[in-house]
Amino acid sequence: MNKRFKSIKEELNKEENQQIETDNEKKQHASLKRNQDKKQFEFKEVGVIHTPYQDDAPYQPIEDDEGDFQITLYPKYTKGLNQLEKFKYIIVIYYIHKLSREKENIISPPWTGGYEVGIFASRSPIRPNPIGMSIVKIYKIEKNKIFTSGLDVFDGTPLLDIKPYIKDLDSKDDANYGWIKDLDSYEHLLLHIKGIPHDY
Repeated sequence: MNKRFKSIKEELNKEENQQIETDNEKKQHASLKRNQDKKQFEFKEVGVIHTPYQDDAPYQPIEDDEGDFQITLYPKYTKGLNQLEKFKYIIVIYYIHKLSREKENIISPPWTGGYEVGIFASRSPIRPNPIGMSIVKIYKIEKNKIFTSGLDVFDGTPLLDIKPYIKDLDSKDDANYGWIKDLDSYEHLLLHIKGIPHDY
């Protein structure tokens, strides 16, 4: 086999291998897309959250907010509340059912003055999966009802889950404010984020 023929053959083999790799990549992408389209999950509503909010709600829970805040579990889940009253706080996970805006990967939180961040770097409710989470204080539990401090959700919000908030496990001493600290007057913005009333 002369050198020229060998070189041509190697080049053809190289092109063939590249085509095979390209075809394989296309198949993998197509398979991934099919899997993404097929993967749907079904969640069961375990109760309903009741708040004073019908058309507008705060961005974050306000502990001493006015009004009645109550989580009502469906009766078949009542036994699941056993021993929950021994905790001071709970993590409430819910379905954000009143969304009308189109979901986007880049958003601008309303209190940032136009600052843009990725959806996963934000606490915006406009998410690919509209699942929300709030931490609230337990006031009392009566049968299948949990009376809590202020919740930042609309009345009638579907409840997905409840977990106890556990000291040390759910609090990190070295947590920071991320990109929020890059904003002008971020200390003022923290008041909005925390839902703390102020006059400026």
